[in-house]
Amino acid sequence: MPRGQGSSMTTREKPKVDQAVDPNENNPKHRRGAYLLLGLLIIFLHGSWSVYRIQFGNLPLPLDAKQAGKRGFSEASALEHVKYLTSLGPHPVGSDSLDLAIQYVYAVAEKIKTTAHWEVDVQLELFHTDIGANRLSKGLFKGKTLLYSDLKHVLLRVVPKYMPEAEENLILVSSHIDTVSTTEGAGDCSSCVGVMLELARGVAQWAHTFKSGVLFLFNTGEEEGLDGAHSFITQHHWRNSVRFAVDLEAMGISGKSTLFQGTDYWALESFAAVAKYPSAQIALQDVFRSGAIKSATDFQIYQEVAGLPGLDFAYTDTTSVYHTKNDKMKLLKPGSLQHIGDNMLAFLLHSAASPNFLKNAQQQKQENTEQNKAVFFDILGKYMVVYSQRLATMFHNSIILQSLLIWGTSLLMGGRSGLVSFGLSCLSIILMLIFSICLPVVVAFILPHICPFPVPYVANPWLIIGLFGSPALLGAFIGQHIGFNLLKRQLRCVYSRTKPGLTHNTREYVIDLEAERWIFKSGFVQWLILLILGTYFKVGSSYIALIWLVSPAFAYGFLEATLSPVRLPKQLKVVTLVLGMAAPVVSSAGLAVRMADVIVGSVVRVDRNPGGLPDWLGNVIVAVAIAIVICFMFVYLLSYVHISGKL
Repeated sequence: MPRGQGSSMTTREKPKVDQAVDPNENNPKHRRGAYLLLGLLIIFLHGSWSVYRIQFGNLPLPLDAKQAGKRGFSEASALEHVKYLTSLGPHPVGSDSLDLAIQYVYAVAEKIKTTAHWEVDVQLELFHTDIGANRLSKGLFKGKTLLYSDLKHVLLRVVPKYMPEAEENLILVSSHIDTVSTTEGAGDCSSCVGVMLELARGVAQWAHTFKSGVLFLFNTGEEEGLDGAHSFITQHHWRNSVRFAVDLEAMGISGKSTLFQGTDYWALESFAAVAKYPSAQIALQDVFRSGAIKSATDFQIYQEVAGLPGLDFAYTDTTSVYHTKNDKMKLLKPGSLQHIGDNMLAFLLHSAASPNFLKNAQQQKQENTEQNKAVFFDILGKYMVVYSQRLATMFHNSIILQSLLIWGTSLLMGGRSGLVSFGLSCLSIILMLIFSICLPVVVAFILPHICPFPVPYVANPWLIIGLFGSPALLGAFIGQHIGFNLLKRQLRCVYSRTKPGLTHNTREYVIDLEAERWIFKSGFVQWLILLILGTYFKVGSSYIALIWLVSPAFAYGFLEATLSPVRLPKQLKVVTLVLGMAAPVVSSAGLAVRMADVIVGSVVRVDRNPGGLPDWLGNVIVAVAIAIVICFMFVYLLSYVHISGKL
């Protein structure tokens, strides 16, 4: 037979599956370069930081009294009140400086009364409490009985003159005048008191159109154990007219005042509809109520003791100065008070003028059911998403069921080899988490021995990138790479048995690509497990797991998946990663940075009895938190590194 004919027959008889391109001959650039991987890392980190700056650092321009007008909110006017209160120094309960602060608030409230709209009735009271006992069933003060007496509060009630029923339907706006004994309290909570005084001035010009009244409570005794709110809600004669509560707090100083508690759907929807600069995160509520942050607010009293629906707002920037001598007015960022002032004024004008708002509040208080609970979060500080918890549970269950069906069908089709590969990809997740935690924890133990300050990153949070972030990222890569190599060994056995006709170079190339795909898909498993647990325990922030699961999975299915069992795998496209990560980064990267900042700032309060706990404990807490965040957020990105050819 002629040589040409023999060659032609060989080509026709060779199966298509063996016609894979040899990477060393026709595709020399099949491995990703170091510059591409570095570029992807920079894009991811810069994108995350940009989202954080837009979402939490973009503050409105502050207005003076002339710019705000008679009915607007002026940060300059509110700052005048903050300036005076902080000039008094620390003013805890029982101090002369607190008496001066109360007198000042009362004097400003009297001025508001005299300048109110002529169709508005403003009533002012200085309330002295009787002796009382405060015992809470949960939170920071769980199981403790706190006794109090002779507390003084300033109450300012604003109602329309010609609508008597408004007096029986009040929206409570509350904050506290007192501080702890170590700080002048610019953030906690003079800033909130200043905002409330300016809000009261503006509301007093609008209240003639209201269907409900607004009651401003400037209480004392909050720092002693939420005693001020408790004494009002159990002793004052206006308490039975309150239908809804808004609490203003600070667990830091400055920045955006974020809505972090209050899951009643109708109230959240009302706030979302009118807030000029929405900032709301149910994830902060989940963390706060878990007890991870050792703090409490008056909102607990209004919910637990009075059964009131409501909303709770707090500043969370620079949490390291919370309850310290560094809580000073110079740290207040321009626009911080304007942000919460504009939001709250718009909300109060809308809710007090609505004929249905307090009807919903009264109905919720009587029913006290879970049906009105909601999930809420903002996107880039510009849009607020609110939907019911019932809808969230239905949607999550649907995604979980579909994911399990897809994985189950794929594993059945893949047989034993597919099941083993799936198990090894899951092992890579476990190894990734173990190594990512171990390396920064080692640094956490060493740090107190080589540094004169056990927590140097509190003063400069950027240090956590080098101290904990870098070793955590290295550990995550090492753990995932070990799983990648184990997976390659398994696939090598499979391909040598099922694809014996492949050349050595082609087989190794295909094994790399197949292992990379399994490692990428292991990220789906990681977030699916988190979504299942969050849905089962009804964690509001489970929406984050949903986005991190659905978006990359959709991008992978749209750009990478094939229904042909004959074709060999191809290299994952970079566009798959970029498209798949866009929605997760926009929706939650800023929150991840904020949570890291809150955890770092909270480390200074881990040891409530200085010297009672080891120096390394706070470092370990931060190291583990950073490692977990990196493992979950970098799982997809790291899967692109293992066949870079530069390792």
